[in-house]
Amino acid sequence: MADKKLVEQITSMDEDFAQWYTDIVKKAELADYSGVRGCMVIRPYGYAIWENIQKNLDAIFKKTGHENVCMPMFIPESLLQKEKDHVEGFAPEVAWVTHGGQEELAERLCVRPTSETLFCDHYSNVIQSYRDLPKLYNQWVSVVRWEKTSRPFLRSVEFLWQEGHTAHATAEEAQEETLRMLNVYADFCRDYLAIPVVMGQKTDKERFAGAKATYTIESLMHDGKALQSGTSHNFGDGFAKAFNIQYSNKDNKLEYVHQTSWGMSTRIIGAIIMVHGDDNGLILPPNIAPVQVVIVPVAMHKPGVLDRANALKEELENAGLRVKIDASDKMPGWKFAEYEMKGVPVRIEIGPRDIENNQCMSARRDNGEKAAISLDGVADSVKALLADIHNNMLAKATKLRDEKTYTATNFDEFTSIAENKPGFIKAMWCGDTECEEAIKDKTAVTSRCIPFEQEHIADTCVHCGKKATKMVYWGKAY
Repeated sequence: MADKKLVEQITSMDEDFAQWYTDIVKKAELADYSGVRGCMVIRPYGYAIWENIQKNLDAIFKKTGHENVCMPMFIPESLLQKEKDHVEGFAPEVAWVTHGGQEELAERLCVRPTSETLFCDHYSNVIQSYRDLPKLYNQWVSVVRWEKTSRPFLRSVEFLWQEGHTAHATAEEAQEETLRMLNVYADFCRDYLAIPVVMGQKTDKERFAGAKATYTIESLMHDGKALQSGTSHNFGDGFAKAFNIQYSNKDNKLEYVHQTSWGMSTRIIGAIIMVHGDDNGLILPPNIAPVQVVIVPVAMHKPGVLDRANALKEELENAGLRVKIDASDKMPGWKFAEYEMKGVPVRIEIGPRDIENNQCMSARRDNGEKAAISLDGVADSVKALLADIHNNMLAKATKLRDEKTYTATNFDEFTSIAENKPGFIKAMWCGDTECEEAIKDKTAVTSRCIPFEQEHIADTCVHCGKKATKMVYWGKAY
């Protein structure tokens, strides 16, 4: 009965998706609410997921020539004011420090909402010659944005992320870097998180404050809402001019650098939950699961069972897998429900009869399938099983996204889809920001991106009927 009760504690996603999400965050022990408004406690299991994301992404960044640095947490107000569009874009979300101890500060300090201005200030000091370029920097830090409403991982006042900031000699190099890092994010989502994305450029309305162009990867959640999962910005030379970041070229002439910025945050954990989870809890992609295999010994009191289970754990760990053995005195059924809730990709059961038959029983979290696995070559078999689980999760998520992607050729169709069929809407657009704002006002749908892979759906804009210039992915978003 205990395992049944545990499962019943999750609200069905079809009944109340928001409550289902909160239930998983709490019951799978990913995060907890804190005593600080809008801030979360990331618990060990949730943080272990972030560590695996960080470890793998960081290795990719280093392979692409990036170095990690660490900028200050505080930004003087005068520094933030240097780039007009940037400060205006972030003003509503900024937290200010006004006192140090008992004394009022001569100048307010902003708690970083992002670190462009700090990097620019630093670059203006360390870049003098073309030989100093490119600067390929990244940092892993927390940032603060004073959100009015919050939800664990998806939107919180303080959150963890990485922010890359690079400086280049030419506009072409900066654009190449912007798109290269966007592709890094898209590949990472596919290869590590089993999440398919749509890649494209943000409209001017949705562009990052101070950027020349913003590019995004958009993923679709189980409830049909979109989630911006990573962004990459080309700053051109706007920040360089504001902060006077110049270098001497090969002809000894001064030129402004061209910059980029790109980031992915802990909200991607929210995407993992909402793309893959089900009514029994979390389903984790094997490549970032803190525990890839949990071994549950059956009839542990019988001679040799625990020894064989421990030997199996050692064998799998020696093959590079992340393994846990649960030799606690809880009932097996309770253990099964607990690890199902936590989304562990593979559960292995081993008891006296299994040992007699030189096998163990496996259960997959993604589809519940059970199978006997020979103890001979068990590590290779489990590795193949984990690879198949990843591929199946990606295929399932891709199918869901495709099934929830609709096409609208006129505004009546668009409105009907927006009201009745949550998902991506592909529709033509004239390129006018006023038209984009009108669509949002009337339907609560926003432009998600102008995809690189353009389709010609109609000649005219879905809203105003003027000549269309781009096909856009639209959707309601987190």
